[in-house]
Amino acid sequence: MTSDALILAMMVIGFSLIVAAVAFGSAIGDGIVASKAVEAIARQPEARPNIFTFFFLGVGILEAFPIIGLGLGLYLFFAVTNVPSHIAAIVDHTVTTTAPATTK
Repeated sequence: MTSDALILAMMVIGFSLIVAAVAFGSAIGDGIVASKAVEAIARQPEARPNIFTFFFLGVGILEAFPIIGLGLGLYLFFAVTNVPSHIAAIVDHTVTTTAPATTK
C-alpha cells in the first residue's frame, strides 16, 4: 500500500465520519425539537401559532449545521488533500505497475 493510497483511505473515512455524525446529530435534534413542540401544543393549544413559529426557527437553525458540516467535509475532501489528484496518481501507478511487458 502506497502512502497516497493510505492518505486517500483516511480522507474517505474522515469524510464519511463527518457526514454521518452531522446527519445523525441533526436527525436527533429534529426529533427532540418536534417532540417538544407537540408537548407544548398539547399543554397550551391556544399558543399554537407562536409555538409553530419557534418550531420552524429551531428546525431551520438546526438544519444549517448539516449543510455547514457537509461544506466542511467537501472542503477537506477536495481543497485540503486534493483527493481527485491522489486517485489519479494511484490509478496511474496501478496501470504502470500492472501493465504487461512487451518483448520482441
